[in-house]
Amino acid sequence: MRVVVTGMGVISPLGNSADEFYNNLIKGKNGISAITHFDTSDSKIKVAAPVTDFNPDDFFDKKEAKRMDRYCQFAVAAAQMAAGESGFKLSDYDEFRCGVIVGSGIGGMSTYEKEHSKFIDKGAGRVSAFFIPMMISNMASGMISIKFGFKGINYCPVTACASATHAIGEAFRLIKNGYLDIAITGGSESALTAFSVAGFANMTALSTSPDPDAASLPFDRRRNGFVMGEGAGILILENEEIARKRNANIRAEISGYGATADAYHITGPHPEGTSAARAMTDAMAEAGVAPSEIDYINAHGTGTPLNDLYETIAIKKALGDWAYKTNISSTKSMTGHLLGAAGGVEAIACVKTIAEGIVPPTINYREPDEGLDLDYTINTARKKPVKNVLSNSLGFGGHNASILLSKYE
Repeated sequence: MRVVVTGMGVISPLGNSADEFYNNLIKGKNGISAITHFDTSDSKIKVAAPVTDFNPDDFFDKKEAKRMDRYCQFAVAAAQMAAGESGFKLSDYDEFRCGVIVGSGIGGMSTYEKEHSKFIDKGAGRVSAFFIPMMISNMASGMISIKFGFKGINYCPVTACASATHAIGEAFRLIKNGYLDIAITGGSESALTAFSVAGFANMTALSTSPDPDAASLPFDRRRNGFVMGEGAGILILENEEIARKRNANIRAEISGYGATADAYHITGPHPEGTSAARAMTDAMAEAGVAPSEIDYINAHGTGTPLNDLYETIAIKKALGDWAYKTNISSTKSMTGHLLGAAGGVEAIACVKTIAEGIVPPTINYREPDEGLDLDYTINTARKKPVKNVLSNSLGFGGHNASILLSKYE
């Protein structure tokens, strides 16, 4: 059974629609800027990639919005966009074969921080009755199912930065293997808070550059950490036969999925890249695609010293000599790292790349580094026919996920 993409919705630092997001990617627009929504005077971290033009009133009434954390608002808003583009009608489906699998790495961090401050300053009685449902990571998936009446399989993968790609891969498998007919899937994150940034900063994961154009530097010798972003990327996946019967506008096909574990370290990737490579080769094997048929890889590409080197090693193991002949890029150079939402927005970037035949660049690249010798689509988008794309996500805890997206024929 084939699985196709019929709708996409994006909330991101580069725009709040799939078209705006992708058009800014291929222009090489930088979504990173100085942090202004909390005081950074005692922090080494000065930049982030926030969503700047999101208005909850465009999607929810005030009462509804107040009962959702920002990450949940992003997810439901992006799901509404994706559903609108897809044009499905619940009445055409068995509601118990309509599923929601939406990941989040952290969940309602802003709610957690706000309510914890109330608890410390004003006592237990002042903590909101909505604290728990607003904070938990699965609530985005739950709220989407409530919004659309989807009563089938509904859960939230929480695998750090691999959450959204795991969600998409699992939704793909559930449809492919006959458990669902349609799924709303992807990821959402909004953890740009003082408390969260302090935690990432103190583990030396974040870039300390105050310059937005010298902060998120995937594959560059100057890289010194990732830049935190926020947003949501949501896709509608469907059984191809059902999508064709209703004359849906099919955007692309999900054709393969691989998921592995490093079994190595709580935050660091394995230096040999063997498990990350296996996720890619498993995705290719399921799709029946040879390494020489991969036209583009949207890399995890965080801009951390270890990830970029070890992911490059993994790509070489997975693709062999073809690793030197395909295009690779890290869109995180423009969006920052959206954590549990990264794989969702990056999957959408891949769908658009297949449709438009323009590979997004890795921007702000200046200085080559030893061992990083692949074609990272440096600074300028590249026009080329694109049929098969790998999208990689590698999360803390050693979680590796790779999906293969293909041109629908």
